Amino acid sequence: MTTPLTVAPVRHADGAAGLAVAGEIDLSNSHLLASALDSISGPVRLDLTGVTYLDSAGLSVLFTHAERLDVSATPLIAPVLRMSGLTDLLSRPT
Repeated sequence: MTTPLTVAPVRHADGAAGLAVAGEIDLSNSHLLASALDSISGPVRLDLTGVTYLDSAGLSVLFTHAERLDVSATPLIAPVLRMSGLTDLLSRPT
């Protein structure tokens, strides 16, 4: 059984927009992350520390928005971001 995906908006003390993401990001729910990212204009601080699984559908969403993302990830997810080449495109690599 997969862990449901939650995507919650976050407003940081400095006014920066962010999203806190938890659960598994896969083909069945990556559209939720895409919609949340599409709803925010400008830079986004993306907290993936609650993510336990990320497949190619989730990576595709992240690649689409990479140039405006500041991503935080756990040691479980960070290697996936590096090996995919995504960290080379991020505004601030994990």
